[in-house]
Amino acid sequence: MPSVPSLMGMTKRLLVGRPVRSEMLGEATLPKKIALPVFASDALSSVAYATEEILLVLSAGGLAMFHYTWYLAGGVALLMLVVVASYRQNVHAYPSGGGDYEVATTNLGPKAGLTVASALMVDYTLTVAVSTAAGVANLASAIPALNGHVVLICVVIIALITLLNLRGVRESGTAFAIPTYCFIAAVAIMIIWGLTQLLIGHHLVAESANYQIHSTTNYTGLALGFLLLRAFASGCTALTGVEAISNGVPAFKAPKSKNAATTLALLGGIAVTMFAGVTALALASHVHTAEDASQLIGLPAGDTPRTVIAQVARAVFGDSSPMFYLLQFFTALILVLAANTAFNGFPVLASILSRDGYMPRQLRNRGDRLAYSNGILLLSALAILLVIAFRASPTRLIQLYIIGVFVSFVCSQTGMIRHWNRLLREETDPSARGRMKRSRVINSVGAGFTGTVLVIVLATKFMKGAWIVVVAMPIIWLVMRAIQRHYQSVAVELTPPERLRPFKPHSNHAVVLVSKLHLPTLRALGYAKATRPDSITAVTVEIDAEEVAALREQWDAHDIPVPLTVIASPYREITRPVVEFVKRMRTENPDDIVTVYVPEYVLGRWWEQILHNQSALRLKGRLLYQRGVVVASVPYQLRSAADHGHPQVPPPAAPKAAPPLQETR
Repeated sequence: MPSVPSLMGMTKRLLVGRPVRSEMLGEATLPKKIALPVFASDALSSVAYATEEILLVLSAGGLAMFHYTWYLAGGVALLMLVVVASYRQNVHAYPSGGGDYEVATTNLGPKAGLTVASALMVDYTLTVAVSTAAGVANLASAIPALNGHVVLICVVIIALITLLNLRGVRESGTAFAIPTYCFIAAVAIMIIWGLTQLLIGHHLVAESANYQIHSTTNYTGLALGFLLLRAFASGCTALTGVEAISNGVPAFKAPKSKNAATTLALLGGIAVTMFAGVTALALASHVHTAEDASQLIGLPAGDTPRTVIAQVARAVFGDSSPMFYLLQFFTALILVLAANTAFNGFPVLASILSRDGYMPRQLRNRGDRLAYSNGILLLSALAILLVIAFRASPTRLIQLYIIGVFVSFVCSQTGMIRHWNRLLREETDPSARGRMKRSRVINSVGAGFTGTVLVIVLATKFMKGAWIVVVAMPIIWLVMRAIQRHYQSVAVELTPPERLRPFKPHSNHAVVLVSKLHLPTLRALGYAKATRPDSITAVTVEIDAEEVAALREQWDAHDIPVPLTVIASPYREITRPVVEFVKRMRTENPDDIVTVYVPEYVLGRWWEQILHNQSALRLKGRLLYQRGVVVASVPYQLRSAADHGHPQVPPPAAPKAAPPLQETR
């Protein structure tokens, strides 16, 4: 059906763009100014809700608990700087793009590497689902008419992001750079303008400043400690996406490691500054919020409190300022585009896993635009399934978040400690040893911090939905091990003996399938004889006795020099009797090869396919599973097929009597 693939090809070119030659791979890499928004949008977008996550947890203890926000925010900022510093060591030591997976595999073993890979795959998928759902939720808050269509909107947005990434890393990077930089600029203006007003003595007052919070529990002792740890763990959502740069080093322009490390440092500096600024303005303007809106005393009945960043923006810019609406728009946009971080990390990781035999080999291939198209499509499909399953609810999805990323943090930093220990045993240069020891200290601090946070996150989020991730990760781990075992068993089975010799069967028996005595049959018979088999027989299945009798008469009348074997089929099947016939031939001659020639006439138009049965396809599918059987298709192109291909000389009209076999080539 040439017209169908032609139409599909035109559609693909329209959506994805023209193919890019392999020689252009170097030109598809990213400079730092584009790499920052491409790989950092997830981490930067968390500024929009990290402060709010801390305040929401602390609200369980009432307003008195809000004074702990500074300490918790400071802990989150310190943790981010430690993780950024740790990952700068990673990108220099392992620039191939394997990131946490490569570090863990090399230093802790393949099982630990698979654990990291399963964690990252879960985290990347959740990044797409959570970011898209959160962005659409912000849009729906501003436009209530969208509330009934959030799932559909999320699916459409994921599809659009997928399409941009299929067009190639450079084009997608340019598309995402503008809104990311606009978000950074808008938040920076809000922080600078808000702090300026505070310095000149102007008071910032949030719309919720006069609300009180009703607390049902008095938190002291261990209960207070657990609440603070839970608030700290919630604030650690600010760290999601930091690892994406270490997984995407190959996408950077040369020198790759240096540019990736610089981009990582810029990410850390910008994210910490924005997070600290938003937190400071939230506390200065007395933003009050709670997990349950009914806890807010003073909130009008039926109202939903605005997000923390929205309340801060209203306090700084005023209720009707255009800057307030611009900030809200770019906040929603950056939350949606944060999904792009996963689209740059997941396909690269999947490609590396495919190279190592843990994922299907198709994920290793680059598409027409030099992007890992199959990995992009797989991530898109998984994220869409999550969005549909959880009805695009950020509240339900976010409970599954950050488990995977902290598992990878801990394994990666532990692996880096062993990496430096191994190098220190071999290094003798004092200056080099000093640098390695400094890096080991940084990674040790990172491992300690992230390990502690992982325990806290598991303890505080497990019963709120994190158990799903805890179950999903081992399942993914087992599936990847099963894929590896399959590839290994196939490789063993295909390995030739030490003394490599081509296999030569004792004999080759040809079987030509016959339905009617027409030109395709004659061509198949002629081709079979040209291969000089040890024996040749024509086989037909008896569905209609009269048709078989007529075929015998034609066969004898034209003196076809090949014996015709008729197979009875009481149940009017074709495939099973032929397969059983071939099996019997193999049983009688187990060391021989049976070659089955299937004559097929090729049609050029899609609707013509509907008018003919596809019994040849079904038969070939069954025969391919038979040992010692070779299936050969002998095509005969009809005029409609020739018209759709290269110009050909029209075949001669069929004579009234079938031509002699020896004249058919």
